[in-house]
Amino acid sequence: MGRILACTDGSLYAASVCDHAAWAAARMGVGVEVLHVLDHHRERASLSDLSGALGIDAGEELLRQLTELEETRARLGQRKGKLVLEEAARRLREAGIEDVALTQRHGALVETIAELDQRSELVVIGKRGEGADFASLHLGSNLERVARASHRPILVASRAFRPIGRLLIAFDGGPSARKAVAYVAAQKLLKGLECRLLTVGREDAQTRERLDEAATQLLRSGFAVDARIVAGDADKVIAHEVETGGVDLLVMGAYGHSRIRSLIIGSTTTAMLRSCRVPVLLLR
Repeated sequence: MGRILACTDGSLYAASVCDHAAWAAARMGVGVEVLHVLDHHRERASLSDLSGALGIDAGEELLRQLTELEETRARLGQRKGKLVLEEAARRLREAGIEDVALTQRHGALVETIAELDQRSELVVIGKRGEGADFASLHLGSNLERVARASHRPILVASRAFRPIGRLLIAFDGGPSARKAVAYVAAQKLLKGLECRLLTVGREDAQTRERLDEAATQLLRSGFAVDARIVAGDADKVIAHEVETGGVDLLVMGAYGHSRIRSLIIGSTTTAMLRSCRVPVLLLR
């Protein structure tokens, strides 16, 4: 079996990512690979943009100084990354996870995850990165792209970890929602937790049949399931259920059945990621 792939940048979500990864690893009986990605694209771009405006005499000296500055930033970035990884390893081992691998890569986070997650069981990532305090309702710039690129389920960590005892599956009957149910039923990760299955919309024979099929699949895997259909707006109904129902984890497909998955993740999914204060498990 692969490890949990925990993505960290040393932001305010770093500790929570480690705690969620440790929880998942313990339940699944696997180790954790902690990933930190160094992306110097922004620094290289600023250097390139400035060089075109320099005169011949001043240009060479200033470009030399800028190159030295970029090299210094790169060294500092590597040092920071090493410290971030070491802190993650310490936190994971304190949580009882002995199998911890540390990986630092140069490049783009999304492409790196798309490569490494093929050897992983689950990807854990924070809702937001280093700018978390500055845009509380803004998703991290990489999160939606990771959701599209990843081959594995993604656990989006909340700001702080809390014990997980009750999960809510948002079920719209689409392919990714059915995959979410199948994952919950088959994997060790959520075994033994209290399970609620929620469909938002108008109740009819087809909707009821699909919901009952999903509930039966979970019941056969040993879950005690509360399955309901609730009329209303999906975003508001799901958010209300999470806030008032003591839900510790929201499970949902990354794409609604009517969405064009190659262009954007489902609007309900995006709304839940923005507003939800509990971790979200996404399945494509």
